[in-house]
Amino acid sequence: MEINLKIKICLAFTFAFLSMLCFSQHTEINFNNSWSFVLEDNPSFSEEKIDDSAWQTLNIPHDWSFEKGVRKGGDQGQGGGYHDGGIGWYRKYFNIKKESLSKITYINFDGVYMNSEVWINGNYIAKRPYGYISFRYDISKYLKEGRNTIAVRVDNALEPSARWYHPCGIYAPVKLIEVNKTHIQPNSIFIKTPSINKNKAQVVVDAAINGEIKKLKYEVKLFSPEGKELTNNCEKLENTNPSYQFEIENPQLWSPESPTLYKAVTQILDGKKVIDEIETRFGFKTVKWETKTGFWLNGENVKLKGVCEHWEGGPVGGAWTKPMLRWKLQSLKDMGINAIRPSHNPTPPMFYDICDEIGLLVMDEIFDGWHKKAPQDYGKQAFDEWWKRDVKEWITRDRNHASIFVWSLGNETHSDVAPEMVEFGRNLDPTRLFTSGAGNPEDMDIEGVNGGSETKSFIEGKTLEKPFISTEAPHTWQTRGYYRTQTWWRDNELPGTYELPNLTEKEIFFYEGINPKNWRNRKQSFNSSYDNTTVRVSARKYWEVVRDNPWHSGNFRWTGFDYYGEAGLVHGGLPFNLFMGGALDVAGFKKDLFHFYRSQWTTEPMIHMLPHWSHPRMKKGTVIPVWVYSNADEVELFLNGKSLGKDKPGTVWNEMQCEWMVPYQEGRLEAVAYIDGKEVKRTSFSTAKQPSKLKTSLQKLAGEGSFEASYIITSESLDSNNSLYPYGENKVYYNIQGDVNKVSMENGNPIDQTSRTKSDYRALFFGKTRLFLRELPNAKNATIVTASILGDKALYISNLISINAASVQVLGENKSSNLEILYTLNGENPETNGLEYKGAFEISDGTTVKAIVKQNGKVVLHMEETFGKNEGLFWGDEHSKDMWIGRGVNISAEEGILEGDAKVSNKARRYKGSGFVRFDGKEGAITFYQENDGEEGDYSMRFRYMHNNEGKLHTMKLYLNDEFVRTLEFKPTGGWEKEWKFVPAILRLKAGANNIRIETTGESGPYIDELFID
Repeated sequence: MEINLKIKICLAFTFAFLSMLCFSQHTEINFNNSWSFVLEDNPSFSEEKIDDSAWQTLNIPHDWSFEKGVRKGGDQGQGGGYHDGGIGWYRKYFNIKKESLSKITYINFDGVYMNSEVWINGNYIAKRPYGYISFRYDISKYLKEGRNTIAVRVDNALEPSARWYHPCGIYAPVKLIEVNKTHIQPNSIFIKTPSINKNKAQVVVDAAINGEIKKLKYEVKLFSPEGKELTNNCEKLENTNPSYQFEIENPQLWSPESPTLYKAVTQILDGKKVIDEIETRFGFKTVKWETKTGFWLNGENVKLKGVCEHWEGGPVGGAWTKPMLRWKLQSLKDMGINAIRPSHNPTPPMFYDICDEIGLLVMDEIFDGWHKKAPQDYGKQAFDEWWKRDVKEWITRDRNHASIFVWSLGNETHSDVAPEMVEFGRNLDPTRLFTSGAGNPEDMDIEGVNGGSETKSFIEGKTLEKPFISTEAPHTWQTRGYYRTQTWWRDNELPGTYELPNLTEKEIFFYEGINPKNWRNRKQSFNSSYDNTTVRVSARKYWEVVRDNPWHSGNFRWTGFDYYGEAGLVHGGLPFNLFMGGALDVAGFKKDLFHFYRSQWTTEPMIHMLPHWSHPRMKKGTVIPVWVYSNADEVELFLNGKSLGKDKPGTVWNEMQCEWMVPYQEGRLEAVAYIDGKEVKRTSFSTAKQPSKLKTSLQKLAGEGSFEASYIITSESLDSNNSLYPYGENKVYYNIQGDVNKVSMENGNPIDQTSRTKSDYRALFFGKTRLFLRELPNAKNATIVTASILGDKALYISNLISINAASVQVLGENKSSNLEILYTLNGENPETNGLEYKGAFEISDGTTVKAIVKQNGKVVLHMEETFGKNEGLFWGDEHSKDMWIGRGVNISAEEGILEGDAKVSNKARRYKGSGFVRFDGKEGAITFYQENDGEEGDYSMRFRYMHNNEGKLHTMKLYLNDEFVRTLEFKPTGGWEKEWKFVPAILRLKAGANNIRIETTGESGPYIDELFID
C-alpha cells in the first residue's frame, strides 16, 4: 500500500527525532503530535495497514466531546452539560531503528477517557477502563525496524459515565520511553524524608530494578535547589530493590510561600557507562494534624485556604496543555489559595509538577465513588476488578511530589471496602495520612466533610474525635456581571443555616438571561455576585468560621473555576449547560468573589469595587449597595468627586466588605484605599454609553514540556470614552491565519450554546469574551482579524451602531493589513450591495445589520447582528418572577435518564419545562438525579402526572439508589391534555448523589411531567 503524504511527513519527523536521541540510554519521546482520528467504530481500524488518509489530523491533547459541543439530548445528560460520548479511534505512524529492537520500549499515556484499548502493528496490547489514570505498556516485542503503527480505541458508548462533564479521547500527553533491558522500574523511585529538623534532614531513596543486575552499580546523587551536587552514593547492585540513606544539612523547606525543590538523580552504571537514569524532584516539609488545633505545616499552624477543581474546569474541556494548565493554576494561586483538591479524580502528572513549582498543597483524590453513582461510571463498570491496580498506579506515580500532603480515597461514597483501601494505600505510602470527601469517615485518618460542614449545627455543635477538614465548602454561586439584592437559596432556605439578610427591602435589579415566563423551573435565574446566592452559607461567613475555629483545618470551596456540566443541579437544565460555583468563570474572567478572597488571603494592597455604575433603566435615586473588597486599613468612596465617607474592612462576616448605600446617578464612582493614612490603591467606574469600540488584548503563555505556546485573546466592549459597557452582548468574529489552531472561544455565559470550537464568533457576555489559541509545532507566523457590529442590542440607550475591525499579530513579524468594511441594513448581501463603512450610523427597531470584512481585497469575515427591543437580555420589573415565589425544586422528567419505551413529548398542555415523558401503552423507566449537599434526611416529593384511563392505576415501582421503596399508584386525572395531578412520596435522601427511579409494572404508565422536592 502506498504511503500517503501525511504519513511521509510523520515518518520523516519521527525518524529525525529518534536519530537525535539514539545515543541516550533513557529516551523519552514526545508522542503528542500527528495523530489521525475518526469518530467511528470499526474493528478494521486496529489493523496495521488501512487507508486512514481521510481521518482528521490532530495533536494531543484532544477531547472530541468538547469539540462536538452542546446538543439537546447529549449523551452525557445534564451532568455532562449535554455533551456527547461515543467511540473514537486514534492512529499514529512512527519509525523505529534496528538498534532499538534490542531495548525495552514503553508507550505511556497520561490520560485517556475511557475504556481505552491499544494495538501495535495490529497486535492487541491491553485495555484500561479508568479514564483518569496514567498507564503504560511494554510494546517491545511488537515493534519492528522501520514504520510501526499504533491504534487506540476509546469507548464512551455507555453514558452518562460521570456526574459532571468528562472529556472523550486522549486528553493528556503521550510519550514513548526507550530504555535498556536493565532499567529502573517505572514509578518505583520513592523518596522519603523521615526526619527533618532545622539543621539536618534524612533522605531515603528506594527503587526497583528490572532486568539483569550482575556486575552493575547503582548511584544516587542529590542536588540543591540551585543545582549544586550535595551528596552521592554509588554501590554495587546486590539486589533489585536498592535503598540508600542520606543526610542533608540545613534543609530548605517546601511551602506554598517558598516552594523549594531538590533533585535526586538515580543511575544504573556499567563501569562508567550510564545504563539508565531518572531525575526526580522532591521537597522537605513536615505535616502534622491535631484534633484541637487543625493543620500544621513545617511547625506552623496553617489554615488550608483551598478550592476544589475539576480537571475540566475552565475553557478547554479536558484538553489541557501545560502552558494553559499553568495559567489556570496560577490564576487560582493569585486569588490567595494555598491548597487544591483535584475533584474527584487524579490528574495528569504535569498538574502536580506545576503545583510543586508554584506552591500549592494538593489533596490528591482517586475516585468519585466506590460503586455506581452515575449510571455508567467507573464505579459500575470497573471498580471491583480494577481499583487496586489504579490505586497502585496513582500512589506510586504521585508520592514523590512535594505538593501532595494527604491522600483522598473517594467522594460522598460509602462502602465496606474503605478499610481495605486505606490499608492498601498505606502499604504503598506510609508517610501520608488518608481522608475522603465524606466517605467512610470512621475509617479515615482525617475526617473530611462536604456540604454538611456548612450547617450551623455542625459548626457549633460538632464533637470531633479526629482531625477535620472541610473537603467541599462553601457552595456559593455567582454569574459574572449579574447582581441581585435579594438573597437566593438553591433549595429554598434550609434548616440550620446562618442568617443571610436581603441587602435592600425590595429588589432593585431586573435583568435576566431568560424571560422568567420561559424558565423551566425557579433555578433558571442567573446568580448574584453580591455573595448572597448559596445552598446554606455565604463565602464571607464560612471564611469567618474557618478562621476563628482552631479545630477547623481549612476548607476547599466548591469550586475554583466554573465547569461544564451539572447544569440541572443548580441551574435547572437547558439552556444552562455549565455550573457557576467558581471564583472564576469558564473563560477565566475573575468574578467579584475572586476579589473577596484576595482581600482575605493576600497581603499585597488591593481594592475591588462592585457593582459597576451603568444602570440605564434604573430610576435616578434608587439606593444601590456599593461594596469594596480591600485588605487596606480603610477605604473612601467618591461619587462625581464628592466624598461619601470612609469605611474600614471588618473581621465579622458582614463587615468584611466596606459598604455604602448610594442613591444612583450617572457619573464616576471611585474608591481609594489607605494604609497608615496614605493612599495605596484606587479603582473607579464611569457610567458607560452604548458600545462603539472593541478592545483586543493578547496574552502569550510560553511553551513548556512537550507543548508549544498558547495565546489568550481578550475582547471587551467599550464606549466612546473607553469605559467598559457592562451589558455588552454583541458577537465578536475571528478569522485565524497562520501557524495556530483554535482551542476554544469562551465568554462565561452559562446559556450560550454556540459552538466553542467550530463557530467563527462568540458573543460578548456582560462585556467580555475570549479566544484561546495553540501554537503549532515549528510555528513562524500567525495573525487574527477580529471584528464586531457594536451597539446596544435593545436600542434602549441609543440606536447608533458602530462596526469595528482590527488585525492582531499573534506571532512573527507584524505585517501590514488593509481592512475594508461593507454593510447593509435591508437584508441584502453586503458583498454585492454593501455600503462602505465610514462611521457610526442609526438604525430602527428590528434591523439586522449584515457586514463583511475584507483584508487586502479578500473577504475574511461575514458578520450579522440583529437589534431591537426584544433582543438580548430580558429587562423586567419587580413582578417579573412572581410566578416562582414559594416554589420548591422541580426536576423535569424529560431531563432524566429514560429507559425502554419512555420518550419525550410536548403533545399536551400545561406541562412545565420543555415537555414531559410518555409511554404510549409500552414499558419503561425514568431516573431523576438529585444532589443532597446536606446530611441524610427525609424529603417530601411529588410526581406531577396525567392520564385518563378510567379504572387504571398505572402502578410504577419507586427506587431510591437502586433499592426498591414502594409501588406508586397513579389514579386517572380526568384528561390527557391538561389535567395534571400529583402523587406524593417521602424519601430518605443520603448525603451526596441520589438517583430516584420510577418504573412501569406491565400496565404502561401515565404522562410524567416533573418531580417536585418541596
